[in-house]
Amino acid sequence: MGLIPVKTPKFIKGIFPNYVWDMPLLRKKTIYITFDDGPHPEITPWVLNTLKAYNAKATFFCIGDNVRKYPDVFKDTKAAGHAIGNHTFNHLKGWKTNTEEYVENVEKAAQLISSKLLRPPYGKIKNKQAKLLMQQGYRIIMWSIISFDWDKNLKAEDCLEHVIKHAKDGHIIVFHDSLKASKNMQYALPKVLEYYSKKGYDFKSLSC
Repeated sequence: MGLIPVKTPKFIKGIFPNYVWDMPLLRKKTIYITFDDGPHPEITPWVLNTLKAYNAKATFFCIGDNVRKYPDVFKDTKAAGHAIGNHTFNHLKGWKTNTEEYVENVEKAAQLISSKLLRPPYGKIKNKQAKLLMQQGYRIIMWSIISFDWDKNLKAEDCLEHVIKHAKDGHIIVFHDSLKASKNMQYALPKVLEYYSKKGYDFKSLSC
């Protein structure tokens, strides 16, 4: 899993207070499930059907090039009432990309993705990149809990435990609607939805 913790520490949130790590608490307990790296022609429709079975809304941070390749899947995601976010056009790692190129890549994705929600791929974005994008009205959406569903060295049961052991009211959870993450995600997602449904949680999408 590298150096990324399952649960984002408070001190990290304190260092970057202008990023969104959690959501304000509502009257009813709420969790915010998010998906990165789609749309995918096989995985995303499965996710949409699974969410529908639990009357759950989520937020999909889409790669612009995937939206270009799979426009019908993207349209279906929006039509199902889920929120959409920008995940750059080419899944760029901000730390290894110059600021002008990074901002242009976000703007290129924005031509297909009409949203001011932005999740930096890998969660890695330079301060200058973030500042310029926030000046354009973007909200930098990070996470409270990350499932590590893409890590093939982890068992699917571990990904499930990452979520149900740590996720609480107002938390933002990261899954991936990608082929790489599909095995672990398809095991964990229905169980997460069932677990928190039984505990009386709502599943809502993020908003600008």
